[in-house]
Amino acid sequence: MFVHQGRKRTSRHNLQIASLLSFVAGMVNVAGFLAAATLTTNVTGHFAFFVDEIFKLNFWKGLIYFLYIFFFFLGSFFSSFLVELLSRKNENHLYILPVSIESLILFLIAVFGDSLIPCNTKLIACSLLFAMGLQNSLVTRISSAAVRTTHLTGLFTDLGIELSQLFFYREALKEKLLFSIKLRLTIISFFFAGGVTGGVLYSKIGLTALLPAALLLIFGIIYDTVKLKLRLIRRKYRN
Repeated sequence: MFVHQGRKRTSRHNLQIASLLSFVAGMVNVAGFLAAATLTTNVTGHFAFFVDEIFKLNFWKGLIYFLYIFFFFLGSFFSSFLVELLSRKNENHLYILPVSIESLILFLIAVFGDSLIPCNTKLIACSLLFAMGLQNSLVTRISSAAVRTTHLTGLFTDLGIELSQLFFYREALKEKLLFSIKLRLTIISFFFAGGVTGGVLYSKIGLTALLPAALLLIFGIIYDTVKLKLRLIRRKYRN
């Protein structure tokens, strides 16, 4: 799921990572919005608000929206920097640290977030935007830009294009196109399911709702690590 890259990566790996991370992003999207009353998985809306506040000469409010954009960017930069750094040491485990950091951020927000809501929702928003920037960069890098999980605008655009192409592509090309459509629908479905889950849990337990999202990421790391070790053991016995 996380380990395989380049030619070793299959469509199945992309489906697995898309399912896991889009579900996590859906949970963060809804729980973060309910807690901080702002978008916490993408920055498109923040850019519009930023420009609007600057034109109104509300520079302090504009700075807040700029910080939201900056923290998403910072998460993306930090994730890519770590991947580049770790790829020079052990390519099989370069994903572990970025995913662990994202999981830690979600865990900390789950534990301490509710106490921050009365006085500092902006810290919650910045932390979650950093985590989502980190996730989006990581999955984009691993899947060679085939998978994006933190926002749906591009997904619906690609889905509309690919559905229209079904009317014109030859049978030989339709199989690849149909899988791409399946991948987009998987991401959208799991993002929606994560959003519903996050909303229901938030109504019951507040930001503790993000704890399952953090645990899912840890599960993904353990799952990949165990599979990699088993594969290495099998290869050793074959030789």
